Amino acid sequence: MDIRHMLVVVDATREEQQPALERAAQLLEHYTEARVTLMLCDYVPALDGGVLFESHALEKARESLLAHHQAHLEQLAAPLRNKGVQIDTTAIWGKRLDRHVLREVQARRPDLVLKTSHQRNPLKRLLLSAADWQLIRYCEVPLWLVKHGDNTLSQVCASVDPLHSADKPAALDNKLVAYGYQLSQQLKAQLHLAHCYTPLPRTMVFDASVIADYEGYAKDVKQHHATAFSQLLARSPAEGVTSHLLEGDPEEALPGFVEEQKIDLLIMGAVSRSRLESALIGHTAERLIDATPCDLLIIKPDGFVDPSKP
Repeated sequence: MDIRHMLVVVDATREEQQPALERAAQLLEHYTEARVTLMLCDYVPALDGGVLFESHALEKARESLLAHHQAHLEQLAAPLRNKGVQIDTTAIWGKRLDRHVLREVQARRPDLVLKTSHQRNPLKRLLLSAADWQLIRYCEVPLWLVKHGDNTLSQVCASVDPLHSADKPAALDNKLVAYGYQLSQQLKAQLHLAHCYTPLPRTMVFDASVIADYEGYAKDVKQHHATAFSQLLARSPAEGVTSHLLEGDPEEALPGFVEEQKIDLLIMGAVSRSRLESALIGHTAERLIDATPCDLLIIKPDGFVDPSKP
């Protein structure tokens, strides 16, 4: 994974701790030639009077707010600039953080976007389309969602799907393994590969012959997935990788696995769906945002183009 330019989304609601920036600073220790863009996007409804109530005073208030944010960005950039890192800063006014991030991605073409991921309560997960979800769906470059930026990245895991049951192209698994291997080598971390499989529950098997030998059926399913997983490992350039075949859906099996293995970064693939499918089904990565305590790195297939662009 060649990182030459990182776009770091600064959290406008935090004055001090910025996990995404902390993670970027760690990566700069290993990617010493990389440059950074710090962006901050803020919107205060009280300062948006709308067409009927727009005034010079409101405009000046917004300018003052952006000037304050710009000064804050310069303050955040100073320690890294003192180390010789090339840093640009931009403060933006507007709604829909995800749309502004995607515009910056189009304009600046970074190799990586880093953003702090907030924990959401169950009601918000049901009712809101969070910026994280939109970026998972539409960001054309790798997206790193940071939970805690101060921990060392010593355990990296790529979640693969060699039978492509989630409609992911075969080449994406190879890309996930390659990114995981390159990152683990650069960070001197242990690389894990995990594949989740799910046989049909006994209560959903309607074939009488299968019901009579459900254990045999479940064993055959496991062997089928184990063979595909082994073939993927055989094609992998990753040496010293630890592999894990997990029974259960990813959103059920991975959170416990991540905690048990003390995984610091989980790498996952995401493919684009229609807006309706995304609303009804969602991506595995979306469902894991709040379920896993570690960082998530979301990778798109080669040639992916943001379908939401005008």
